[in-house]
Amino acid sequence: MGTVGRVSTTVLLAAAPETSAPLVGPLRDHGFEIARPGVRADVVIAGATAEVERLAAEAPVIVLGGADDAPVDRVLAFRRGCDDYLPPPFHHEELVERIRAVLRRRRAEPRVLFAGELRVDEVSRVASLGGTGLRLSHREFALLAILASEPTRVFTRVELLRWVWDWPAATTTRTVETHASRLRRKLRAVDPGTPWIDNEWGVGYRLIGPHLEA
Repeated sequence: MGTVGRVSTTVLLAAAPETSAPLVGPLRDHGFEIARPGVRADVVIAGATAEVERLAAEAPVIVLGGADDAPVDRVLAFRRGCDDYLPPPFHHEELVERIRAVLRRRRAEPRVLFAGELRVDEVSRVASLGGTGLRLSHREFALLAILASEPTRVFTRVELLRWVWDWPAATTTRTVETHASRLRRKLRAVDPGTPWIDNEWGVGYRLIGPHLEA
């Protein structure tokens, strides 16, 4: 997300080793890539409030609070630029969902997304595949932008209905399936040898193509 060749969301663990080490396995299990120090990441997990201002200049920051932190510590973290604050104790699943929530908020800001040969410019609302422009409807473009924001993640039908159509989860409709099918056909018209839109039966949809490895 954000650069050519990036195929998953990268997380920089900037907290103390004893805090960061137990997070590596669970984050990788959920499809996140752990960034090396010095490499630009999509999200930073920090443990020291003093570091937030520097880290926030590069990427959204989630601060993992300490057991002895007072309310003033949380306030200070937000004033210094953190995007979220997670006090202990917390479950790995909660951290994962907070990361995704931060990314969803950032998705509201127009940007240019890359997924292999696919380029989605949210500013000009232009999408191309291998340099060839794609003629997409408003909803098709929005669906493609969501899928390209985390190229190998499976987005559930409920998530897509909520984010692309702003419809409630209980809605009975096949509009996701219809738009995904149309989008797949348009992508394959440019690159016939690649499925591009993968339907994970009973779960949802994700991108699949060259340089996009699950």
